[in-house]
Amino acid sequence: MRHLPTRTPRRRVVGALTAGLLGALGLTGTWGTAGPIPTAGALTPAAPVSAAPAADGGLALTPPMGFNNWNSTHCRAEFDEAMVKGIADIFVDKGLKDAGYEYVNLDDCWALPARDADGKLVPDPARFPGGIKAVADYVHSKGLKLGIYTSAGTKTCNDAGFPGALGHEYSDAQQFADWGVDYLKYDNCNNQGVDAKQRYTTMRDALKAASQTTGRPIVYSICEWGENKPWEWAADVGQLWRTTGDISDNWGSMLSIMKQNLPLAQYAGPGRWNDPDMLEVGNGGMTATEYRTHFSMWSVMAAPLLIGSDLRSASEETFGIIGNKEVIAVDQDPLGKQGAVLSSEGGRWVVAKEMKDGSRAVALFNETGSPQRVATSAQAVGLPEADAYTLRDLWQHRSYNTAGTISATVPAHGTVLVRVSADGRWAVHPPAVELGVDGSTLTEAGRATALTTSVTDLGRTPAKRVSVSMAGPEGWRVKADSPTTAGSLPTGRALRTRWTVTAPAGTPPGAYDVTLKAVYRSPGGVRAESVLPLTATVAVAPPSGTSNLGALPWLSATNGWGPVERDTSNGESAAGDGGPLTVNGAVYATGLGVHAESAVEFYAGGACETVTAEVGVDDEEGADGSVAFEIWADGTKVASTGVLTNADDARALAADVSGARVVRLAVTDGGDGITSDHGDWGVARLTC
Repeated sequence: MRHLPTRTPRRRVVGALTAGLLGALGLTGTWGTAGPIPTAGALTPAAPVSAAPAADGGLALTPPMGFNNWNSTHCRAEFDEAMVKGIADIFVDKGLKDAGYEYVNLDDCWALPARDADGKLVPDPARFPGGIKAVADYVHSKGLKLGIYTSAGTKTCNDAGFPGALGHEYSDAQQFADWGVDYLKYDNCNNQGVDAKQRYTTMRDALKAASQTTGRPIVYSICEWGENKPWEWAADVGQLWRTTGDISDNWGSMLSIMKQNLPLAQYAGPGRWNDPDMLEVGNGGMTATEYRTHFSMWSVMAAPLLIGSDLRSASEETFGIIGNKEVIAVDQDPLGKQGAVLSSEGGRWVVAKEMKDGSRAVALFNETGSPQRVATSAQAVGLPEADAYTLRDLWQHRSYNTAGTISATVPAHGTVLVRVSADGRWAVHPPAVELGVDGSTLTEAGRATALTTSVTDLGRTPAKRVSVSMAGPEGWRVKADSPTTAGSLPTGRALRTRWTVTAPAGTPPGAYDVTLKAVYRSPGGVRAESVLPLTATVAVAPPSGTSNLGALPWLSATNGWGPVERDTSNGESAAGDGGPLTVNGAVYATGLGVHAESAVEFYAGGACETVTAEVGVDDEEGADGSVAFEIWADGTKVASTGVLTNADDARALAADVSGARVVRLAVTDGGDGITSDHGDWGVARLTC
């Protein structure tokens, strides 16, 4: 599905799978911090997924990799021939081509709004003065391939009314083939209610016919947003199909889309891929930690990797994420398995992917806003019994041995991605150690905070000459209150150290980096180290009395579309683009405007008693929208509404938060995806 270039993007995201489909997948539902999570039992070795039907010509036997301009440029003037050629140059110059990126894809707005007198598509001469064939020739000269976009409707999704291919499939497909196009993204706007299978099958046949005249096969990307469950019927139509609506460059959107795509693992395989939409890495709406999670989880899901940032201005950090060849190898593994969810309790995810060489790629993902220990075992991910295993950290690019435990303390919104194998050479690597932390890194300036850290040997061999250190920002006091060294840690043993951490008086509220580091030796004397990055948050105690939450600073805020708004509704794009908070005609002067999935956290400091609000779906979405409101106190849900729709009056919601340090206001999607899910926290108040 597409974002329209007008004030509000179109926001259709397909809902969660029905209980019947979950049952068909052999999955049971467990609730994480933001919705139902599919889980499965231990992985067992399985035969390779069969290749796609012969009709696809053996295309896309691994998930397509490349670039698409839409997420970074939309229809702005900067999308033009020079940009496309520049991206092709960067693919070569920055090593992305060598890493596997192949397709340079044009999205909407490449054509004029009207066909010519013969009914042919006309490239916009201002954007593409040399025409599409000239661009394709240039991209091909770099050893790359060109992709293009149109819609399975009378017009594309842009308000300018660019021509779609409905009724012109064979003519348009022939034009694409004649230009040298290698990839077609086929959208779903203005479809006139014609059956999706019919529309997409007609273009499949047109592409096959056109390819036969040129000898150039065209990869076919079905973009009908998962509305008609294409995973059930599209394997003999195209090579990939969107399972969700459009992604947005924020944590809530990425997380919601990931959760919808994960249960569909059984439908993926060589030549037939679940597509949770393009990458947002580098566009600026998420942290580096969240972008590494985005890239890690798309790779373990065997998703297409289509870069969505403007590489001409991308940072080295962005190139480091999208160019990580060890992570890309997980995505591109020829066995073609999509990772399966083994557990997700409390937002602590374990997703494991069987690899062709018998190893397992394992993602330990922390959905929550604080560090969490995420753990599994070699047996649980489907590896055979062995004395020990080799564990390769794919972001640190280091190898260790483990006696069988696969675990890590994962930072908030982070992912540790490892590849584990029973390869018999485990003893050449130092033992894996797990760094842990007990206690909250939330503090007030000038007040000491107590933490306890642990260094645990997970390896089959002992960790020797272990030393642990903790470092905070300049001026912070970090004091060890118990030993920081150990001569030897056998398997399963831990060095525990108590610390006192104090931010100087007057430290401004905000997030600050604190690093825990362990240095040790293998039995053979090889030096190794492990680092756990932490975030210490300095907060200000709330005032006594009753305060409007819309006027208080928050610790963190995530939102499905656009930012959380103070005292206005959520407008989905830039801050301040909403309207008055209005629920079924009732207008509220103060509060918060959000879009599911949303979570806003406030510091209560153990000094507050109640949270109250009038909550409901904002009127600006007409008859659409269904959400559920929740209030959490220190990780415990203390009040909820159940599902509310636009037809419901505002509901009074109150919660006892006595003694809580952190209060969280959450809005979920009501179980049906985040279509038009504008939630209002009217007159939201905190009493302390």
